Amino acid sequence: MGKFVIKKTKSGVKFDLKATNGQVIATSEVYTTLTNCKKGIASVVKNAPIAAIEDQTVADFETKKNPKFEMYVDKKGEYRFRLKATNGQIVAVSEGYTTKPKCENGIASVAKNAVDAPIEVE
Repeated sequence: MGKFVIKKTKSGVKFDLKATNGQVIATSEVYTTLTNCKKGIASVVKNAPIAAIEDQTVADFETKKNPKFEMYVDKKGEYRFRLKATNGQIVAVSEGYTTKPKCENGIASVAKNAVDAPIEVE
């Protein structure tokens, strides 16, 4: 089972969603309050399992409705995804992946692990 880990930063708090193996599979923005950070987690829990995948790595990709995972290639040529909530706000982002299948596995892992993941505060 995965878990959400909330950490303090210099300017606020953020969360990481970790898979069962301890690997970080998604990260949030920095929130100013713990309450807002927990709302971000609730949004991931709600949206990740039902989010469509919008594959922006292909030409003429089909635009999906929110909530959705946007899969794209960054400036370094790595595959990444961002999870957008129903309101279009980005609630979680991934690390860079070397291949598209690894990125797709990351998306599947977020959708699976977010559902019943406990929250830890470091």
